[in-house]
Amino acid sequence: MIRRRFKYFMPERNEFSSTGEETLLSVSEYYGVKPRAEAFDDESAESRAESLEGYRIVRAGDFVMNYMLAWKGAYGVSDHDGIVSPAYAVYKIDPTYADRRFIHHRLRSEHMRSVFRARSKGIIESRLRLYPDAFLSMELELPDLDTQKAIADFLDRETARIDQLIGKKQRLVELQKIRRLAEVTQLLCNGTRTPSTRKRSGLDWMDDIPGHWQWVRMKDVCSEVIDCKNRTPPQVDEGQYWVIRTTCIKEGQFVQSGGYPTDKDSYEEWTKRGKPSAGDVLITREAPMGEACLYPEDLEACLGQRMMLYRPNKKLMRASYIVHTIYSAIGQHYVGLRRKGSTVGHLRVPEVYNFPCLMPPLDEQDEILARLDANLDTYTALGEKIHASIDQLKEYRSALITAAVTGQIDVATWGKQGQTDRRLDQIEEDMAPREARA
Repeated sequence: MIRRRFKYFMPERNEFSSTGEETLLSVSEYYGVKPRAEAFDDESAESRAESLEGYRIVRAGDFVMNYMLAWKGAYGVSDHDGIVSPAYAVYKIDPTYADRRFIHHRLRSEHMRSVFRARSKGIIESRLRLYPDAFLSMELELPDLDTQKAIADFLDRETARIDQLIGKKQRLVELQKIRRLAEVTQLLCNGTRTPSTRKRSGLDWMDDIPGHWQWVRMKDVCSEVIDCKNRTPPQVDEGQYWVIRTTCIKEGQFVQSGGYPTDKDSYEEWTKRGKPSAGDVLITREAPMGEACLYPEDLEACLGQRMMLYRPNKKLMRASYIVHTIYSAIGQHYVGLRRKGSTVGHLRVPEVYNFPCLMPPLDEQDEILARLDANLDTYTALGEKIHASIDQLKEYRSALITAAVTGQIDVATWGKQGQTDRRLDQIEEDMAPREARA
């Protein structure tokens, strides 16, 4: 085992595009490096320069790092030629000292992520930077090339097996979402009672609806619809108020960690149009579009950019009914039309006002919500179990990589001993009874 500074076997590549016509690459903590077209839709809301001239050249086999997000693991070895933002760093891997696959696994291990985080500089975590001079001065223990290749072969094989199992479970999660959507839509289009009359829904994909139900727009059943201020509130780490960003809302749930703190002056400025309160419904216009949840109790917060809220008229509409409508086929059809074939897109402010809803009387809304609460608890519990299993597999994958690249296990005998098989069988055995009920 030899210790070498990165600068001696991974020098920086300082080549820049003269045309900007090369394949644009994306760098992420989740997948490493891949063509941007595979990571984002062409109409993604993510900012992109008009000209890519002057972007950094990447050759297949180079190590690419977003040094502003190195502390989160935004780096990896590229399998593609292309270009990346000038704000990224590109390093050439000398094949006489290092195997590119070994470097990819080694540097993306949890151990190295913690090392990079410790060596990054910044006032707070979100502003940590690992600049090239700091990276190049660091040392890495390297086994001989044959050992590196053996470890890389082992990890390519073992992680592929784990990834296949993770993919299977993720497909099961998607199946549960489809079943859940169908159940929500069935109740929101038909209710729990047998109506005396039915009428045409007015939509090609929807059957007849109860005759006494009404099609309405959210602006008609809300006392207020509040848009955010068209600027981003400042982040104040010692602030006592919260900024709600689009990342605070996921699959009908409020995730407070997706936002950030701000001060009282900013809170007052950004709530001049109205202060969010319990019973309101939050909805995202973009990045992602069409996510919704109830505003949490006991939180003083303002809306960040691309956020809006509905304040239901309590004599007409339940807040939870609005959330379910947005996630039903009714809401997803409306949102889907505004994506225009894109996987992303945005809702314009008037489109949020005019979001459609099929409205039954309040007593029927309450019956539908009670049925949904009872039935959806089963889906929620099962989804949590499957996600827990996926998390276990990811943790095992990460631990296996760290153990292999740091020499904690003998990759030559690991497979023969059936260690991975036993661990995967154990995870599957723990989940089998639960998934069988899916």
